[in-house]
Amino acid sequence: MGTERSSGAEGAASGSPDTEGAATGAEDSEGYVPDPRRWKALSVCLVVGFMALLDVSIVNVALPSIEKGLGASESALSWVLSGYALTFGLALVPSGRLGDAYGRRTAFLGGLVLFTVASMACGVAQGASWLVTARLVQGLAGGMLNPQISGMIQQLFRGHERGKAFGLLGSTIGISTAVGPLLGGLLIQAFGADEGWRWVFFVNLPIGVVAFFLALRLVPSTCAERDTAHRKSLDPVGVLLLGLGVVAVMLPLVEERQWHGQGKWLLVLVGAALIGLFLWWERKYLRRGLAPLVDLRLFRARSYSLGVLLGLFYFAGFTTIFFVFTLFLQNGMHYTALQAGLAMTPFAVGSAISAAVGGRFITRVGRPLIAFGLLLVLIGLAGAGVAVDLVRSHSIGWALVAPFLLAGLGSGLVISPNQTLALHSVPVAQGGAAGGVLQTGQRIGSAAGIAAVGAIFFAWLASSRDWATALDHGLLGALGFVAAAFVVAVADVWYGRRYGRRASRADRA
Repeated sequence: MGTERSSGAEGAASGSPDTEGAATGAEDSEGYVPDPRRWKALSVCLVVGFMALLDVSIVNVALPSIEKGLGASESALSWVLSGYALTFGLALVPSGRLGDAYGRRTAFLGGLVLFTVASMACGVAQGASWLVTARLVQGLAGGMLNPQISGMIQQLFRGHERGKAFGLLGSTIGISTAVGPLLGGLLIQAFGADEGWRWVFFVNLPIGVVAFFLALRLVPSTCAERDTAHRKSLDPVGVLLLGLGVVAVMLPLVEERQWHGQGKWLLVLVGAALIGLFLWWERKYLRRGLAPLVDLRLFRARSYSLGVLLGLFYFAGFTTIFFVFTLFLQNGMHYTALQAGLAMTPFAVGSAISAAVGGRFITRVGRPLIAFGLLLVLIGLAGAGVAVDLVRSHSIGWALVAPFLLAGLGSGLVISPNQTLALHSVPVAQGGAAGGVLQTGQRIGSAAGIAAVGAIFFAWLASSRDWATALDHGLLGALGFVAAAFVVAVADVWYGRRYGRRASRADRA
């Protein structure tokens, strides 16, 4: 990364408007010409991204239906849910690197075909093992798709347009995560408890087929990044080390409730050692003049390194909210899957509204906007906890509307703005791999958050036999993760302003 790029990223993080022009100018010098199809191509990418991310949350409410329809065991149900997250996280960085080297359009189309076929295999599954295997493949395909979307935004957009595009991506992430339980509940109610779960997967088929033909027509080939050096050095050793490290870290997290005993946590230490070995190998690989899987020089930019850390903490708290509230509403308050989904819809609405707005203003406001969004999330979640304590009746869903709406408005100012700033200083040719690292941090954060908060939630449920008490303590755990993200954002604002003052004094001198 050049000095000009790094300084542009630092300034953007501190909210300096002058740096956007500097960074944009640097990128324009690479010969950037706006593609007239870029917004149509983005629409196709966002629809596919919505479909892939929806399958993270939509299956939550379908688990009872799967258990009834297939007679699946608790362990199999866990793998239906966690296996998708595991292979999704495993595929992100290698797939991003593959797209950088051989073209994101090619990787995108391949991932889309695999995801659609795997969805069909899930829907026609005749047994639990069949369904688990298909879900693993589906997660792998979802992990192939997501880095291509962020990489293509890097490729197709510049300046304020890029912020707007990432804003739309943030809306997609927020809506897909929050609306999953609602859509799953609607499908199960429409098609019945025995077979309704199949339509949770079948709904992907028409979307996948239509999106494939639209992508063939509208998504441009990204030939610019297919340089010979990238093609000759796909870094298979780096892929293997990172893959094994991610699996070793995530496996005990996603299987925390199924694997009893403390021995499973040794895998986290093994994973940390493998990731340390991966970092050593990447430095060695770069010194040999080859293109590593992840160029560790990316982390020299504060906007990128702190963006990855902030995303990890935030997703550890963000995804956990839907996990504990779904359990509380369905099992504790005896809501149907549809009612539970409706109760959480205000979060999706708020997130969709603010993400689009945040994407427009992030290049001018910078990291303070993200810190403000995190503050809104903290207030909204605290309000949800108060609502649960005050309204212990079936009308709790109405009491959650205002706090969930506020938390959703805050969330929309966090996810896409953080992606925009984190990837601001990343060279376009490395956009896929860099986006893959960012999203891998989010997946690990989600798994760690659900494991930690779930352990707190179930421990209090076992001791108190009170769902509201268990929710209160689980919510405190989620708030802790969001508060950690808030500290990272405030630290970035402070360092950004300090950097800006020093640069201003240097200019005057």
